[in-house]
Amino acid sequence: MPRDIKLGWDVEALNKAYRQGYMAASVGMERSRCPYRGDVVIAAWEAGWEDATAARPNAGQGDDFLSNIA
Repeated sequence: MPRDIKLGWDVEALNKAYRQGYMAASVGMERSRCPYRGDVVIAAWEAGWEDATAARPNAGQGDDFLSNIA
């Protein structure tokens, strides 16, 4: 797939960032720990992070790992 040299990202990179953001939130990683640089890729990672957080409405209410399951 052609890559836009000016922007440094493509659709595959954005999909990967989204998936990684989703997984990061799923395991309790803080939003501020995004590993990416560049506004568009960061936005994709954060979108995944936010979607995973929204899918887990009780996240963060328990003190231990097992209380966040199911």
